[in-house]
Amino acid sequence: MKDLWAYAYKVVPPQPPQRLGTIRTLLKDETAAAHDSARTWSGRLVLEPDATHILIVSDDARGRDHPINRDLEAELDRLDAAYSVTEPLAVAGHPEGVEWLAAYSGKGTGNGA
Repeated sequence: MKDLWAYAYKVVPPQPPQRLGTIRTLLKDETAAAHDSARTWSGRLVLEPDATHILIVSDDARGRDHPINRDLEAELDRLDAAYSVTEPLAVAGHPEGVEWLAAYSGKGTGNGA
């Protein structure tokens, strides 16, 4: 079993999709870099009426102590967006090598796709 950790950013008020291009690029690039180096990392934008969420699953228990998080937070600061971040929580019951993490599609739709 590979340890996986999940945490989320919550941005309130929600951000319009057209303002999130750089965040989409950061998520897509980090997903590709993780895949290339045999790490587990997946980030997803979820657009909802009351908030924008950035959901992250990783094999790195450091949570926000990672360059991608500094980049995401710098972009949120640049957008002057108020946000909060949960602490990483262990994801139980997912064996190493299982392809349950969806690839980032770059669509950022409200249904998580």
